[in-house]
Amino acid sequence: MNNQFSNRHMKFVFVLILILVFLIVTVAQEPKQPEAQTDAVKKANARPAEPAAAPEPFDGATVEKMAANCVSLETELGVIEIEMIPEVAPESVRGFLNLAATGALDTTTFSRTVKDFVIQGGNLSTSEKWNYELSKRMSRKLPDEPGLVQHVRGIVSMARSEQPNSATTNFFILVGDGHHLDGKFSAFGRVTKGLEVADAINKAPAEGEKPNKPVRINRASVFPCKK
Repeated sequence: MNNQFSNRHMKFVFVLILILVFLIVTVAQEPKQPEAQTDAVKKANARPAEPAAAPEPFDGATVEKMAANCVSLETELGVIEIEMIPEVAPESVRGFLNLAATGALDTTTFSRTVKDFVIQGGNLSTSEKWNYELSKRMSRKLPDEPGLVQHVRGIVSMARSEQPNSATTNFFILVGDGHHLDGKFSAFGRVTKGLEVADAINKAPAEGEKPNKPVRINRASVFPCKK
Protein backbone atom coordinates (compact mmCIF):
# COMPACT_ATOMS: atom_id res chain seq x y z
CA MET A 1 0.00 0.00 0.00
CA ASN A 2 2.86 2.32 0.81
CA ASN A 3 4.41 1.63 -2.58
CA GLN A 4 1.06 2.39 -4.29
CA PHE A 5 0.77 5.73 -2.46
CA SER A 6 4.35 6.59 -3.30
CA ASN A 7 3.78 5.88 -6.99
CA ARG A 8 0.69 8.09 -7.05
CA HIS A 9 2.59 10.83 -5.30
CA MET A 10 5.41 10.65 -7.81
CA LYS A 11 2.95 10.81 -10.73
CA PHE A 12 1.30 13.88 -9.25
CA VAL A 13 4.62 15.66 -8.80
CA PHE A 14 5.62 14.72 -12.35
CA VAL A 15 2.38 16.16 -13.76
CA LEU A 16 2.96 19.43 -11.84
CA ILE A 17 6.48 19.65 -13.26
CA LEU A 18 5.16 19.14 -16.81
CA ILE A 19 2.55 21.90 -16.33
CA LEU A 20 5.20 24.30 -14.95
CA VAL A 21 7.57 23.57 -17.86
CA PHE A 22 4.71 24.17 -20.35
CA LEU A 23 3.90 27.53 -18.80
CA ILE A 24 7.55 28.65 -18.85
CA VAL A 25 7.97 27.68 -22.51
CA THR A 26 4.70 29.43 -23.50
CA VAL A 27 5.65 32.71 -21.79
CA ALA A 28 9.15 32.61 -23.29
CA GLN A 29 7.70 32.20 -26.80
CA GLU A 30 5.32 35.22 -26.55
CA PRO A 31 6.49 37.92 -28.97
CA LYS A 32 7.96 40.96 -27.23
CA GLN A 33 7.09 44.44 -28.46
CA PRO A 34 10.25 46.03 -29.85
CA GLU A 35 11.63 48.82 -27.70
CA ALA A 36 11.49 51.28 -30.58
CA GLN A 37 7.83 50.41 -31.14
CA THR A 38 7.11 50.92 -27.44
CA ASP A 39 8.76 54.35 -27.57
CA ALA A 40 6.73 55.20 -30.66
CA VAL A 41 3.50 54.30 -28.86
CA LYS A 42 4.51 56.44 -25.88
CA LYS A 43 5.34 59.37 -28.17
CA ALA A 44 2.04 58.99 -30.02
CA ASN A 45 0.15 59.20 -26.75
CA ALA A 46 2.25 62.08 -25.40
CA ARG A 47 0.86 65.63 -25.34
CA PRO A 48 2.22 67.55 -28.34
CA ALA A 49 4.88 70.09 -27.42
CA GLU A 50 3.89 73.74 -27.50
CA PRO A 51 5.55 75.33 -30.55
CA ALA A 52 8.18 77.91 -29.68
CA ALA A 53 7.06 81.51 -30.11
CA ALA A 54 8.25 82.99 -33.38
CA PRO A 55 10.83 85.76 -32.97
CA GLU A 56 9.42 89.28 -33.26
CA PRO A 57 10.99 92.19 -35.18
CA PHE A 58 12.63 93.94 -32.21
CA ASP A 59 13.73 90.88 -30.24
CA GLY A 60 17.40 91.44 -29.43
CA ALA A 61 17.38 94.98 -30.83
CA THR A 62 19.86 97.43 -29.30
CA VAL A 63 18.83 100.54 -27.39
CA GLU A 64 20.11 102.64 -30.30
CA LYS A 65 17.97 100.79 -32.84
CA MET A 66 14.85 101.03 -30.69
CA ALA A 67 15.43 104.75 -30.02
CA ALA A 68 15.57 105.37 -33.77
CA ASN A 69 12.01 104.09 -34.24
CA CYS A 70 8.70 105.74 -33.41
CA VAL A 71 5.14 104.41 -33.34
CA SER A 72 2.09 105.77 -35.12
CA LEU A 73 -1.39 105.01 -33.79
CA GLU A 74 -3.97 105.77 -36.48
CA THR A 75 -7.16 106.12 -34.43
CA GLU A 76 -10.72 106.88 -35.47
CA LEU A 77 -10.21 110.46 -34.22
CA GLY A 78 -6.75 111.09 -35.70
CA VAL A 79 -3.10 110.05 -35.51
CA ILE A 80 -0.98 109.88 -32.35
CA GLU A 81 2.79 109.61 -32.82
CA ILE A 82 5.03 108.37 -30.01
CA GLU A 83 8.81 108.43 -29.58
CA MET A 84 10.49 105.70 -27.52
CA ILE A 85 12.68 106.09 -24.41
CA PRO A 86 14.50 102.71 -24.39
CA GLU A 87 17.40 103.92 -22.27
CA VAL A 88 15.09 103.92 -19.23
CA ALA A 89 12.68 101.07 -20.07
CA PRO A 90 14.17 98.83 -22.78
CA GLU A 91 11.87 95.82 -22.32
CA SER A 92 8.73 97.96 -22.24
CA VAL A 93 9.86 99.70 -25.46
CA ARG A 94 10.73 96.37 -27.09
CA GLY A 95 7.31 94.96 -26.24
CA PHE A 96 5.46 98.05 -27.53
CA LEU A 97 7.45 98.18 -30.78
CA ASN A 98 6.79 94.48 -31.36
CA LEU A 99 3.06 94.93 -30.74
CA ALA A 100 2.91 97.74 -33.30
CA ALA A 101 5.19 96.03 -35.84
CA THR A 102 3.28 92.73 -35.82
CA GLY A 103 -0.18 94.31 -36.10
CA ALA A 104 -1.28 93.11 -32.67
CA LEU A 105 -2.62 96.59 -31.80
CA ASP A 106 -4.64 96.92 -35.02
CA THR A 107 -8.42 97.24 -34.38
CA THR A 108 -7.96 97.35 -30.57
CA THR A 109 -9.60 100.18 -28.62
CA PHE A 110 -8.87 102.66 -25.88
CA SER A 111 -11.04 100.75 -23.45
CA ARG A 112 -10.48 102.90 -20.32
CA THR A 113 -10.42 106.64 -19.75
CA VAL A 114 -10.03 108.69 -16.59
CA LYS A 115 -11.14 112.25 -17.16
CA ASP A 116 -8.28 114.77 -17.42
CA PHE A 117 -5.81 112.03 -16.48
CA VAL A 118 -5.26 109.06 -18.85
CA ILE A 119 -6.49 107.06 -21.81
CA GLN A 120 -5.64 103.35 -21.74
CA GLY A 121 -5.19 101.01 -24.69
CA GLY A 122 -3.45 97.74 -25.51
CA ASN A 123 -6.19 95.36 -24.37
CA LEU A 124 -5.83 92.82 -27.18
CA SER A 125 -9.17 91.20 -26.32
CA THR A 126 -10.87 94.30 -27.81
CA SER A 127 -9.39 93.48 -31.22
CA GLU A 128 -11.65 92.49 -34.08
CA LYS A 129 -9.02 89.79 -34.77
CA TRP A 130 -9.06 88.37 -31.20
CA ASN A 131 -7.81 84.78 -31.31
CA TYR A 132 -5.64 82.24 -29.48
CA GLU A 133 -2.38 83.83 -30.66
CA LEU A 134 -3.37 87.26 -29.33
CA SER A 135 -4.50 85.63 -26.09
CA LYS A 136 -1.05 84.03 -25.70
CA ARG A 137 0.64 87.31 -26.58
CA MET A 138 -1.38 89.13 -23.92
CA SER A 139 -0.27 86.68 -21.22
CA ARG A 140 3.44 87.48 -21.67
CA LYS A 141 4.71 89.39 -18.61
CA LEU A 142 7.17 92.30 -18.65
CA PRO A 143 9.55 93.32 -15.86
CA ASP A 144 8.87 96.54 -13.97
CA GLU A 145 11.16 99.34 -15.19
CA PRO A 146 10.37 102.38 -13.06
CA GLY A 147 12.88 105.04 -14.08
CA LEU A 148 13.53 108.71 -13.54
CA VAL A 149 11.06 109.85 -16.21
CA GLN A 150 8.24 111.75 -14.54
CA HIS A 151 4.62 110.94 -15.37
CA VAL A 152 3.54 114.24 -16.92
CA ARG A 153 1.18 115.10 -19.76
CA GLY A 154 2.16 113.31 -22.96
CA ILE A 155 4.10 110.44 -21.34
CA VAL A 156 3.25 106.85 -22.34
CA SER A 157 3.61 104.18 -19.66
CA MET A 158 2.83 100.51 -19.06
CA ALA A 159 -0.33 99.63 -17.14
CA ARG A 160 -0.22 96.75 -14.68
CA SER A 161 -2.03 95.27 -11.67
CA GLU A 162 -0.97 95.72 -8.05
CA GLN A 163 1.31 92.71 -8.48
CA PRO A 164 4.95 93.46 -9.41
CA ASN A 165 6.15 92.53 -12.92
CA SER A 166 2.57 92.06 -14.14
CA ALA A 167 2.55 94.41 -17.17
CA THR A 168 1.58 92.69 -20.43
CA THR A 169 0.25 94.69 -23.40
CA ASN A 170 -1.84 97.42 -21.77
CA PHE A 171 -0.44 100.95 -21.89
CA PHE A 172 -1.71 104.42 -21.02
CA ILE A 173 -1.15 107.94 -22.32
CA LEU A 174 -1.29 110.76 -19.81
CA VAL A 175 -3.37 113.82 -20.74
CA GLY A 176 -2.68 115.27 -17.28
CA ASP A 177 0.09 114.96 -14.73
CA GLY A 178 0.32 111.86 -12.54
CA HIS A 179 3.31 112.27 -10.24
CA HIS A 180 1.96 109.64 -7.84
CA LEU A 181 2.95 107.12 -10.55
CA ASP A 182 6.60 108.21 -10.61
CA GLY A 183 9.02 105.46 -9.63
CA LYS A 184 6.23 102.85 -9.71
CA PHE A 185 5.22 102.45 -13.36
CA SER A 186 7.35 102.00 -16.48
CA ALA A 187 7.31 105.23 -18.48
CA PHE A 188 8.68 104.26 -21.90
CA GLY A 189 7.47 106.79 -24.48
CA ARG A 190 6.43 110.36 -25.20
CA VAL A 191 3.73 111.73 -27.54
CA THR A 192 5.34 113.94 -30.19
CA LYS A 193 2.24 114.56 -32.30
CA GLY A 194 -1.51 114.20 -31.78
CA LEU A 195 -1.85 114.97 -28.07
CA GLU A 196 -5.08 116.79 -28.99
CA VAL A 197 -6.34 113.42 -30.32
CA ALA A 198 -5.64 111.86 -26.92
CA ASP A 199 -7.56 114.78 -25.34
CA ALA A 200 -10.56 114.10 -27.60
CA ILE A 201 -10.51 110.39 -26.68
CA ASN A 202 -10.32 111.34 -23.00
CA LYS A 203 -13.30 113.72 -23.24
CA ALA A 204 -15.61 111.30 -25.07
CA PRO A 205 -18.76 110.27 -23.12
CA ALA A 206 -18.17 107.47 -20.62
CA GLU A 207 -19.83 105.65 -17.74
CA GLY A 208 -17.24 105.95 -15.00
CA GLU A 209 -13.98 104.82 -16.64
CA LYS A 210 -15.67 102.88 -19.46
CA PRO A 211 -16.20 104.85 -22.70
CA ASN A 212 -19.70 104.61 -24.18
CA LYS A 213 -18.12 104.09 -27.62
CA PRO A 214 -14.44 103.16 -27.26
CA VAL A 215 -12.22 104.79 -29.87
CA ARG A 216 -10.53 102.23 -32.09
CA ILE A 217 -6.91 102.10 -33.25
CA ASN A 218 -7.41 101.28 -36.91
CA ARG A 219 -3.72 100.64 -37.48
CA ALA A 220 -0.47 100.81 -35.53
CA SER A 221 2.88 101.00 -37.30
CA VAL A 222 6.58 101.58 -36.66
CA PHE A 223 8.47 104.23 -38.62
CA PRO A 224 11.93 105.86 -38.43
CA CYS A 225 11.76 108.87 -36.15
CA LYS A 226 12.04 112.23 -37.88
CA LYS A 227 15.35 113.93 -37.08
